[in-house]
Amino acid sequence: MWALADRTGLDLNSPYAYVLWGDHFRSSSLIAEAPSDPTPLGFVMGFRPPEDHETLFVWQIGVDERARGRGLAARMLDHLVAELGVSHVEATVTPSNDASAALFRGLGARHDAPVVAALRYGEDMFPGGHEAEVCFRIGPIGQREPGVGTPTTQPPRGDSS
Repeated sequence: MWALADRTGLDLNSPYAYVLWGDHFRSSSLIAEAPSDPTPLGFVMGFRPPEDHETLFVWQIGVDERARGRGLAARMLDHLVAELGVSHVEATVTPSNDASAALFRGLGARHDAPVVAALRYGEDMFPGGHEAEVCFRIGPIGQREPGVGTPTTQPPRGDSS
């Protein structure tokens, strides 16, 4: 996951953070791979906040360049929502990240769920000119099946690849 995060230009955490995540949050995260190639095509790092077990908080989501534009990020999110049976999804997104904002709005649309976006963390909370973070809260998730298929997935391994 670390290598894919690095290749895709995400805010990069330490390699240990990805190993730890794969170990402790594997049930709320996933890696998507092509059947013929074990190199990850995408990943979602998520967790259930201790005070709100009905919510999946998405920490990071990344899709390799070769798999972009095919709905993989949406399918990974739909798979996790179905697998976990959560009623809400949350994620923070910087104001300039139009692709992520569209991804989470699309999640709401596919699941007949309202999407509320509100400032969560202002720029003053971050060093080095990091943008503010807007929280997208999607839910309650509707009961109908989402309009996209399920990816080939597996839980993250406890390694940093």
